[in-house]
Amino acid sequence: MQYFVFLFGLVWGSFLNCLIFRVKNQEKIFSLKNDKKANRSKCPKCQQPISWYDNIPLFSFVFLRGQCRHCQKNISWQYPLVEITTAFLFVLSFVLHGNNLLWLIFDFIAISTLIFIFVYDWRWYLVSDAIVLPACLLVFILNYFLGIDIYELLISGLVGAGFFLVQFLLSKGKWIGGGDIRIGLFMGFLFGSIKFLVLAILLAYIMGALVGIILIICKKKKLSSELPLGVFLSISSLIVMFWGQGIINWYWGL
Repeated sequence: MQYFVFLFGLVWGSFLNCLIFRVKNQEKIFSLKNDKKANRSKCPKCQQPISWYDNIPLFSFVFLRGQCRHCQKNISWQYPLVEITTAFLFVLSFVLHGNNLLWLIFDFIAISTLIFIFVYDWRWYLVSDAIVLPACLLVFILNYFLGIDIYELLISGLVGAGFFLVQFLLSKGKWIGGGDIRIGLFMGFLFGSIKFLVLAILLAYIMGALVGIILIICKKKKLSSELPLGVFLSISSLIVMFWGQGIINWYWGL
């Protein structure tokens, strides 16, 4: 069963790659027209439609040696990395929560949203409300049916959004972007717990500070340069999703 979940994760990761670029380019995810070419993915460089045999997750990238069949330009490493990351995280979720279908669906939605946030913010320093806001509603509803108290969910969501809203207002949008407020709301509804929310935010800021220092030392960034906070928030949220309680237990054990 784990092999099936892994293959499903590869296919879903391929869909996420498609979704990321179509949302950015404001293209329809699915076309109602009976036109196969309109629905097919295209090479972002030569715009040639990609045949089904060149669109097999992971395999096609390896078979084509990372190059487009038509223009021979390099295919972004984003494609295989998103596919294999999605697959591994789906398998990890299945191992932990495979006995509860609702929890598994919750995990798959959360993982997909966080991977989307990571790539979108990493590439364009943007957060897409078209994905994050519906995801907020979905994780809120699923968490409620998983037994999380609705008041805890609301408080956690308000704290998550409020934390970034305060920074946004104090800095007049210089410290963080408005999209980070929506990510905070999503994280609050995702965890439904103040302690896990605080842990995820703390880890994100620690990671961001370390990466920033390394980039400044390597002269890749300046002290005034911006870093996409959504990248670190998505990574820390994934860490807390799977290992949050273990990290808290380890900390108090010190």
